[in-house]
Parts: sequence; structure tokens; C-alpha cells
Amino acid sequence: MNTFLEKMKTVFRDPSMRKKVLFTLGALVVFRLLASIPMPGINAASLAKFLSGNQILGLFDVFSGGGISHFSIVMLGVGPYITGSIIMQLLTMMSPRLKSLFQEEGERGRQKLSQYSRLLAVPLALIQALGFIKLLQSQNVLGSLSIGALFTNIIVISAGSILLMWIGELISEFGIGNGVSLIIFAGIIAQLPTKALQFSATFDSASIPVYIVALAVGLIVILTVVFVTEAERSIPVTYAKQVRGNKVYGGVSTYLPLRLNQAGVIPIIFALSILVIPRVVAGFFATASNATVAHFATLVGNILANGWIYNSLYLLFVVIFTYFYTAVTFDPKQISENLQKGGAFIPGIRPGDSTMLYLGKVVTRITLVGALFLGIVAVLPLIMQSVTGNQMLAIGGTALLIVVSVILDLVKKVDAQISMQEY
Repeated sequence: MNTFLEKMKTVFRDPSMRKKVLFTLGALVVFRLLASIPMPGINAASLAKFLSGNQILGLFDVFSGGGISHFSIVMLGVGPYITGSIIMQLLTMMSPRLKSLFQEEGERGRQKLSQYSRLLAVPLALIQALGFIKLLQSQNVLGSLSIGALFTNIIVISAGSILLMWIGELISEFGIGNGVSLIIFAGIIAQLPTKALQFSATFDSASIPVYIVALAVGLIVILTVVFVTEAERSIPVTYAKQVRGNKVYGGVSTYLPLRLNQAGVIPIIFALSILVIPRVVAGFFATASNATVAHFATLVGNILANGWIYNSLYLLFVVIFTYFYTAVTFDPKQISENLQKGGAFIPGIRPGDSTMLYLGKVVTRITLVGALFLGIVAVLPLIMQSVTGNQMLAIGGTALLIVVSVILDLVKKVDAQISMQEY
């Protein structure tokens, strides 16, 4: 506790760090103000009933800070930008030309990738806005709209999402931490007071033992998330001795840290974004004039509305995207070449292709553990709800994982800033 207070004192004593912290807090306050501005014409009671029976949109509503439940101008959150990033990274993996453009040019390539993701977020925001409006109209949550009103709503909702994307970029550049992650984090935290009021309204003294067990499970889950997030596999690395003149260089032993969960919370966000798209598209075509198309769209929507099917797909997508994102960010061939150029080797492993195969084998194994962990945590709320019979005790899940991971990342960035100021 004393260490935490000392860090806070250091942060607010330094003018540049204080400015970054205040800018970040101010940007998040603006986000919360935008999330409270509703669009007109919504039936609040019907919307609340619809969201309570739809797990996908309910979780998406948590990420948008209640934007969907309030039908606010930022109801899409940063979803279109995240979806655009997913598409661009998929294209990067499939196209050698794009891979050389974005990955081999270093920082400039990453800036180009981010710029293309931003541009792609605009049409995606327009499509998602139209899909959400049509979905809500099909559920009698939103009344019929004229062409002008529909066009205005689509533009406003899309502009709100692009505005959030811009705020996130400003936080990353002028504040502390990753702006997009902090916006999602703020949206989750903003729901806690509402959840607390709902829990107090449904509190039953006869269920106190169940509450105690649920609290214990929650603490265990948090500790496990922290442990797995920080866990790493250390690969020993030795630098060969080199004689230059009368001096001997090298001969130093160190290690290469491979994180158990290298992808962080990105696969969770990717999986959620992918699962939302079919639901929105199905809602859009549910009111189609063609009976076959409308029937098929309704069938897809009902399938995705099933909790067990949704969570099974969620688990599958989380595992797939964990491997995918790890493959994008971790290149065994490049690391093997860098070790060889630096005169380093892994004891017992020949440099070159053997090192590349060894690193790939180790990463594949530890990624399996990390992927299964992410998937289990993602579907844990459904398990807890089935065991306790109380939706309020659905402990764990995506929200908890994102909150813990964002806090850990933010603490590391603050520590890095403090270290830079000390030097």
C-alpha cells in the first residue's frame, strides 16, 4: 500500500506525468458523457427486455458502457475499429505483399496498418449502425423511421463510433496506456454501480452461503487471471565468446521470456466482434420481404441467441484467435535469425532452422494453455449461472479478464514512466 501511495505521489509531483494522467481521465469523462446522450424514438422497456434475453448484445452493451441499453450516440463503441483491425491483420497474414508492407517496414508499417484500419472502420460503422437499427426495429424496440430519419441516425451513430476511435488514439498519444483498451475498461467499470443496485434489490439472506462461495470463486479467478497473465516460459540463451584484440566479449547467459498468454485480451475482443456481426446481419434480414431469407435470418438469430451454442462458439473463436494473434506477433524465424546474427544460441539447439522449429514448438504448447485459459474464463459466467441459478453471480468472463489485464498493463506503463523520470 505504501508503494502504491509513493507511486501516486511521484506521478502527481511530475508535471508531464500529471498532465498525461489528467488528460486520460478527462478523455474518459468525455466518453461517459457521450454514452449518456440518447438517440430519439427508443422504447426503453422493450430494449431492456430484449437485451436481458440476448447474451451477445448484453455483453456488447457492457463494452460500450451501456451505450446500447441507452441507445446512445456511441452505442457501437470502438467495435468497428476493432473489426477493421481484425480484417487488416487477416489480410496481412494471407497476402505476402501486405505482410512485407506492414511488418518489414517497422514503425512506419505499423502506422500504415493503423491508418488502413481507421479507414476501414468508417464503412463498417455505417453497416453496423444500419444493422443495429434494423435489428431493434424487428424486435419492436424502435419504431418505423422515414428515409431521412434513418439516414440521420446511421450518420450520428457512425460518427459517434469514429469519435470514440479518435479519443482512443488521443489517449494513446497524449495520455497513459492504450486508448482503445481504456475506453472498453471505462465502459465495463461504469456498469458496476448499476450491477450493485440490482444485486442489492435481489439480495436474499437465505442465500448467504452461496454468496460466500461465489465471492471465494471470484477471488480465485482474479488471482488465476493475474498469475496466467504474468506467467512466462524462460528459454535459456547463451552468447558465444568473441575475441577482439586483447579483449574477450560474450559468454553471457541470459534468457528469452515467452509469455504464456502473449495475445492478452485481444482474442476475446476479436471473438466478440466476430460473433456480433452475424447477429446484427440476421436482425437486418429478419424483416426482408423474401420469406426464405427472413426465415433463414430468424433461424440464425435464434441459434446464436442460445446460451450454450453461443458460449461454445465463443470458446472456439477465442482459441482460434489466440493462435492467430500469437502467429501474427511472434515470428520464430525472425527471432532465430536475430539470435544467430547476435552470436547467441539456445544450449543444446543448433542455430538456424533447428532454433526456429524449437521456438515454434514451445510457443505452440504454451499458447494451447493460454488459449484454453482464455476460453474457460470467457464461458465461466454461464457455468456459474447454471450452478447458482443466479445471473448476478455469473463471476468471471470477458469483462473480468479485460479489467484485470488493462489494470496490469496500465500499472506497467506507469512504472515505466516513473523509471524514465527517475533516470
